[in-house]
Formats: sequence, structure tokens, C-alpha cells
Amino acid sequence: MTYNFAFASDSSSTAADPFAARHGKSLPAGLRAECSAMSWTEFESTYAAMSGPIRLGAWSSEKIAPGRWTFEATLGLGERIQKASATSTGAISAMTSMLHDAGISLEILSFHQHQIGHRTATFIFAECDGRRSWAMGIAESSTESSLRAMTSAANRFSH
Repeated sequence: MTYNFAFASDSSSTAADPFAARHGKSLPAGLRAECSAMSWTEFESTYAAMSGPIRLGAWSSEKIAPGRWTFEATLGLGERIQKASATSTGAISAMTSMLHDAGISLEILSFHQHQIGHRTATFIFAECDGRRSWAMGIAESSTESSLRAMTSAANRFSH
């Protein structure tokens, strides 16, 4: 599969849970407490940061054996663009490996997903270099949504 990454943005009113106000499903408790005073636009720009020094330009996968896949990506890392690859049992572990090889040691501490219509929202609580943060990704598939959340987390840690 190959994915192209883009986000749609919209503004909404402030709510105790901006995701619930927009999509009718609650955020994970820790994230809900952290963003209770945010509008949807503030929430999306904070937790779904797809623009930044870490960018995912392309993603593909190929099954090589039962339970084993080779994943390839094009990563933007600041000013440089590089190809990355990993062989693993799934996309999340492959992306973790690719980010680690690029010098970003991202560890997912908590992982949540919601179906919102025909799309999937992924929320991760991650740690990098002793710092912890929530991030979100929304996409057509659970894989693409997870990759977006991981990219957003990497960008949050780059500040």
C-alpha cells in the first residue's frame, strides 16, 4: 500500500473535550484533561502537527513471509530527505525502527483508536528523551492514522 499524507483543518467552538464535540467520541482520559479548554483548531494544531521538521512523504509495504513485512518510507528530516526501510511484523514497529535509525527514539506508552465514520483516529502517548506527550493522527486507514500520530509525536518532541 502507498499513502499520501494531508490534513483537512476546520474550526469549532471550545468544549470540555474538543474531539467529542466534533466527532462524538471521548479522548483518552489523560489527553482529555490536558486539552479541556481548547477549540478544535487549537487541538488539531497542537496534537496533529503534520508540518514540522519530521515529515512522512511516502509509505509502502510488501509481505515477505507469514507475519513479516518489508516497509519503505521517504522521510523528511529537517532540510534533508531520506529513504528508510525496516522489516518487521507491523507498520508501527517499522516506523519506530525508522525513526530510531534517524535519531528519534520514540516509545509509545499508550495507544488508542476510534472509528469516526469511514476514518480512524489514533491517539498515542509517547516518550522521547525523557519527555512525554500526546499526539493524534486521523486518516482513512488505521495504519495511516497510526503513522500520522507517530509523525505528529516526533514533531511535538522536536520543539
